[in-house]
Amino acid sequence: MEEIHHSRNSEEKFPPLMEFARKSACHLLRIESALLILLALYLSISAMIKTVSAPGALAGEISFSLIAAIGLFICSRGFTQRKSYGRAPALLANLIALGVAYFMISGKLVWVGALLALLAFATALSALLGYTE
Repeated sequence: MEEIHHSRNSEEKFPPLMEFARKSACHLLRIESALLILLALYLSISAMIKTVSAPGALAGEISFSLIAAIGLFICSRGFTQRKSYGRAPALLANLIALGVAYFMISGKLVWVGALLALLAFATALSALLGYTE
């Protein structure tokens, strides 16, 4: 009996909704990655201009932002290459961002929290729908 293997080559396309979600996830993850790099840059410049009361915490924030930016960029590469390795980390990172947005909104940073929630929700939905086995 002949075994049939289902494999995806580089020319094979996903269904239209999944293809749109995959491309959207790739672009949104790269936007998030760029925003995290900008955040790390802002915190670095701010530390040079202002007095830092907790340099260890600031160094942790900057390094965490850079590591997360690299991770999200690697996840976007997974979506570009039609591989599954970027899906779970992208979804998890954006679910965490939804929690952060909730705390921002409850801490009176409504606009920032709402924008973060919108970006995180769109990216999480795209990551969830952008890959099929």
